[in-house]
Amino acid sequence: MGANLGNSPRRHGRRSGRAQPFAEINITPMVDVMLVLLVIFMVAAPMMTSGVTVDLPKSSASPVSGQDEPLAVSITADGKIYIQKTLVPLKDLQTKLKPIAAAKKDTRIFVRGDKSVDYGKIMQVVGEINAAGFTKVALITDVAATSKEK
Repeated sequence: MGANLGNSPRRHGRRSGRAQPFAEINITPMVDVMLVLLVIFMVAAPMMTSGVTVDLPKSSASPVSGQDEPLAVSITADGKIYIQKTLVPLKDLQTKLKPIAAAKKDTRIFVRGDKSVDYGKIMQVVGEINAAGFTKVALITDVAATSKEK
């Protein structure tokens, strides 16, 4: 990190009269950019978890805890079924889920049903999920905000 002031003995032959190139890289701007990107992804990641917009019913149940990333199966108000963001007919739901069950049987599945969907339709979807080999199935609701909404 020292500078060549010209009074040192000649060590580089013919390049002694010229200034030596500075061979250190300043990584401070790169670290700044990486920290900004980290903050952006930390803020944006929770917003990207929900694939399909459904109006969830309210509940006072406590949240389900777990360490792994759950698989979301959503049922929209018009009865369409989605695995994450992929539209899947009810008859094909089991065949789409079986390869996942074969790879990892302990995968948690969150069923997100719109509150206007018939309960029988939600139970058909849960039945297909169970038939595909999954045992950890949970119904997702919105947490009830206050008792004023009642």
